[in-house]
Amino acid sequence: MFDFESSFHIKLDGLVDTHIHTAPDVRERLLNDLELASAALREGMEAVVIKSHVESTAGRARLASEATGMRVLGGVTLNDSVGGLNPDAVRAAARMGGRFVWLPTVSAGNVTGDLHEIMGIIGEHDMVLGTGHLKPDEIFHVLDIAAEYRIRKVIVNHPLTGVVGASLEEQKEMSGRAYLEHCLVACMPRHDGLDFRRITEAVRYVGPERCILATDFGQRHNPSPMDGLKQFIHLMRMEGFRDEDIIRMCRDNPLELIS
Repeated sequence: MFDFESSFHIKLDGLVDTHIHTAPDVRERLLNDLELASAALREGMEAVVIKSHVESTAGRARLASEATGMRVLGGVTLNDSVGGLNPDAVRAAARMGGRFVWLPTVSAGNVTGDLHEIMGIIGEHDMVLGTGHLKPDEIFHVLDIAAEYRIRKVIVNHPLTGVVGASLEEQKEMSGRAYLEHCLVACMPRHDGLDFRRITEAVRYVGPERCILATDFGQRHNPSPMDGLKQFIHLMRMEGFRDEDIIRMCRDNPLELIS
């Protein structure tokens, strides 16, 4: 299904990728922060979001933005390496300009700590809450707490992957309080190997107005995030999605979160 050369002509002007992994990292990455920012700038993208499983990217994003002129956003993932559900880590990321707080990914299954204090900080700084690799029952619990703190910017990260495993009905229910972020990496052979039609089925079931398309690329064995986003757009077109729906998911919905 994947033919990345077929999508090289696609333009990324004004688009946003909310999920990219860059170097430095404990894993091999294709691009560092500055290389990604420069490449995204050349493509005319509006913004990119850099994520790490092990450290805050808030300061790194700020430096990449200042060095290149590209809008680069970062945040903190609340894994064990930053103290888990650590309010101090969230507060520090916010003070450094971080826009995202992701709940545990590689440390999922160890969701212990003061979610209420963390939600208070997220709400105070109008940050974006990502649900990380939590399971659906945990996600619904988080959505309930987020509602108490009037947090209006929430992303359910790659709901179709094995680590999350949300059903279509669960995604539809989640979409009332969050955007569903579908990532192309889930379909790649060295990852979940998900049938791409599972994504298109989910988007149609929930509706493009509540979905976001991202890559979750940055691995050395995958194409670049920019080529990944182009391929994602190409495949969505091949599956019959209108350009206005794709723009909604690749530009308008992400910008609603990061504005």
